[in-house]
Amino acid sequence: MAAKLRFNYTNNMAEYEACILGLKMANDMNVYELLVIGDSDLLIHQVQGEWVVKNPNIIPYVQYVQKLCKRFRKIEFRHTPKIQNELDDADYIDSLDIELKEHPLHCSHVEAKPDGLPWYFDIKKYLESGTYPENAKSNQKKLIRHMALNFFLSGEILYRRTPDLGFLRCVDPVEAVRLIE
Repeated sequence: MAAKLRFNYTNNMAEYEACILGLKMANDMNVYELLVIGDSDLLIHQVQGEWVVKNPNIIPYVQYVQKLCKRFRKIEFRHTPKIQNELDDADYIDSLDIELKEHPLHCSHVEAKPDGLPWYFDIKKYLESGTYPENAKSNQKKLIRHMALNFFLSGEILYRRTPDLGFLRCVDPVEAVRLIE
């Protein structure tokens, strides 16, 4: 996940923004139990209600993180000092490099198929079961196989790999409208 904050922010606000992105991503991937490891003492203790939130700009962040936490069956926040964050936990979580991009959002507009199915239906079906549309000709099958190389499934969610190794979530028109709103 790559993001760039396009407003004036403090370090603490950036920590909350990163936490929110991570929680949303975990929720989108249908994660039910989550261990959040962070080196922001302030964020960890404020979210758990152990420390008072004095900065009025941070209150909405704390409330939103707590709201997102309710989407998980089990969620635990654990503080780890910065020095240990990379060393001690590297053996039980994969490291994650976050790179800030100038253009954090990428959309590809694709017209809806006339049959009412999402544009990615054939690719998703091929990845799920290895099957093609019923009347697909050999060149259509080849195209689906070729296109499927740039996609992967995580649970029920289809993602497209980008040339810079990012991931785009594939959405149908209804979900696109919901996300835009």
